[in-house]
Amino acid sequence: MVAMSGGVDSSVAAARLAEQGHDVVGVTLRLWGGESDSGCCSVSDVDDARRVAASLGIDHHVFNFADDFARHVVEPYVASHASGRTPNPCIECNRHLKFAAVLERASLLGFDAVATGHHARVAPGPGGRRRIARGADVAKDQSYVLHVLGQQELARTLLPLGTLTKPEVRRRAAALGLRTATKPDSQDVCFITRTSGRRAFLGERIELTPGRVVDVDGATLGEVAAVELVTVGQRRGLGLAGGSAPRYVLDVDLPTATVTVGEQGDLLVAQQRVAELRWSDGVVGGALLAQCSAHGAPRPVTVEEDGEGGALLRWARPERRVAPGQSVVLYEGDEVVAGARAC
Repeated sequence: MVAMSGGVDSSVAAARLAEQGHDVVGVTLRLWGGESDSGCCSVSDVDDARRVAASLGIDHHVFNFADDFARHVVEPYVASHASGRTPNPCIECNRHLKFAAVLERASLLGFDAVATGHHARVAPGPGGRRRIARGADVAKDQSYVLHVLGQQELARTLLPLGTLTKPEVRRRAAALGLRTATKPDSQDVCFITRTSGRRAFLGERIELTPGRVVDVDGATLGEVAAVELVTVGQRRGLGLAGGSAPRYVLDVDLPTATVTVGEQGDLLVAQQRVAELRWSDGVVGGALLAQCSAHGAPRPVTVEEDGEGGALLRWARPERRVAPGQSVVLYEGDEVVAGARAC
């Protein structure tokens, strides 16, 4: 079963597996039924996937997981903003929908494996254990957003594009005459439109709170329309007067509706507290690399677990504080060994 989003990557993933002799069936997920302009989750995407499947000579089906998407992705996204955290909806979509729900449906229908068009690899290890590893295209690597996959998921997951770069994927699509060969990549969060934005989306679901912007000494510098929309590390959109050194968000205090800002250097910390630490294949000691965003640069770090599911990450040199709620993914070389959530 190949999850076909209607984009070029999943199109070529299906084509590669069919070429290799697998019995391939394409499935497209209906996740978000509302307005979308991100190039994802639209009616045209379903149509593109269906037409690609037809050109490849494989069956195609559509699964409606809209209720699961609302429960596992949209509602937690709103709740995170309401509590002052910065969510990762695409990671939760991978965790609950694109793998968990799809694998469950695949099992019920008798499929041996599920494949996607992610740019990452499944690296084999001793005793049949597996890890997610970086793909060949560093600029498009998606191992960060797949860190949630455990051994049970990895045992039945295929990632056919792990050894290809994005230009190679597009060349293969063009050679096959696929309609998605030149289709732009999807961008941003599928349920947040560029025209309305987060403020309109959240404002329909929670009460947004105006707040003060203060410096590190507590002096008022300005106001923000909604503290729920502010994230640690943010520089733009704070409504501050120009002419001075750039200011960055250091802290968001929801109970007092206060946003504290400072200079870029004030964001640097020697350590980062994380929760919900989950190892991919057993605890790995020593120095590791931590990546704190989908395409962020990995930084050397050591891990001190607290025995309660969390840990203290100690940076080799001071690094920018990670916004609470964001995922921190730990690597050993190019392989994912753990993931956690910044506090």
